Amino acid sequence: QVRLVESGGGSVQPGGSLTLSCVGSGFTNRRYCMAWFRQAPGKGREKVGGSNGETDLMCVDSVKDRFSISQNNARNALYLQLNRLKPEDTALYYCAATDYFACGTHSPQHRYTYWGQGTQVTVSS
Repeated sequence: QVRLVESGGGSVQPGGSLTLSCVGSGFTNRRYCMAWFRQAPGKGREKVGGSNGETDLMCVDSVKDRFSISQNNARNALYLQLNRLKPEDTALYYCAATDYFACGTHSPQHRYTYWGQGTQVTVSS
C-alpha cells in the first residue's frame, strides 16, 4: 500500500522560507512520478511542481522564481523549497504520486493516484 507523508509546513512571515518534505513508502513499481499540489482556502487544488521519477523536475511558471523541487529517488522522497513566501502562498500543500506508465513532470491532477494528508503553510505578518 502506497503511503505518502508530508512534513515541514508551518507559519512564517512574508519573505520567509520553508522546506517541505514528502516521503513515500510501499512503492512496488519501477517508476513513480511525484508532485506537489496546493489548495488555498476557497480555491481549487493547483499543481506547484513535479518529478518524472527519474531526472526531470519542474515548478510551474507562477512560482518557479521562488520555489524549487528536488528529489531523492532512492528514498522515494520529494522536496519543495519555498523562498520569499507571500501571503497568497498560504495553502495546504499536498504530495501526490502515480505509477501511470506515461506520467511526467506535467501530468495533470487526475493522473495522480496516491495522495498525502497535506501540510499547512501559513504566511502572515
